[in-house]
Amino acid sequence: MSMKISDIAKGNMSKASGHMKQEARTDRFGKGSVVLNRKEQRKLDQAAGLAPFACKLPGELVAALTEAAAAQKLGMNEMVAALLKKGLA
Repeated sequence: MSMKISDIAKGNMSKASGHMKQEARTDRFGKGSVVLNRKEQRKLDQAAGLAPFACKLPGELVAALTEAAAAQKLGMNEMVAALLKKGLA
């Protein structure tokens, strides 16, 4: 049974998008940046004593956090950690 041209095109696009999702982009954030897979990153985080923590926040608060982190040249994780330490102290 032969396939329609549209079915072949869909299959090719599906294959291409799958390859793009799996492809490592080492120069995405600059030359020579290291891309770790999730398992390696999780082991490094555990060794550093970090624990995953997820919560739902209002969009306005997230925007304010993002602006504050950019102003202080910190990552979002460091910014939230600093604010939580300050708030709990």
